[in-house]
Amino acid sequence: MKLWEKCVLFGLFCAVLFSMLGFTAQCESIPDEVLRLHILANSDSEADQALKLRVRDRLLSENEHLMDGIATREEALSAVSEALPALREAAQEEVLAAGYSYPVQAELTWMYFPTRQYEAVTLPAGRYQALRVTIGEGQGHNWWCVLFPALCLPAAEDSASLGEVLSAGELDVVQGGYEVKFKAVELYEQLRGWMENW
Repeated sequence: MKLWEKCVLFGLFCAVLFSMLGFTAQCESIPDEVLRLHILANSDSEADQALKLRVRDRLLSENEHLMDGIATREEALSAVSEALPALREAAQEEVLAAGYSYPVQAELTWMYFPTRQYEAVTLPAGRYQALRVTIGEGQGHNWWCVLFPALCLPAAEDSASLGEVLSAGELDVVQGGYEVKFKAVELYEQLRGWMENW
């Protein structure tokens, strides 16, 4: 490849990179407004995957009002932190009722999520705070949703909606269908994570 061709390609790369900076900045602020729920199955066996969904159903039905009246992520974190022992106990009861002896862990943690779509909303890749429920070894495929705003708790009353939590620009990002840009953000977040751990 000739030098001028390399220069043109580098220029195009820089132009695309700079056009993504504003979008990336909007994406970076979204994790600061959201609390995720992440349930890890013991394994990928059919039985363990079914158990994961059974635990999910129990947690969602017993805690459908957990986000009632919650207006900020900080309030959501406080509510989940207070409910953490009961959440773990409910999940453990469901595992035992299904005939398994797997231990269950429940914790609030920061974790990386790739770009994920939830109905009409796409959340960009990044590090999000999450309620993580781990069944047994936690080596199976996971199930996730958005705990705050209460996208996976449809019965929650008077909790903040996505439009009340995110700015207009952030709301446009998660509802706009920017698949190519989301992939670029995902690559950026992976590179950033790699450099932070290097």
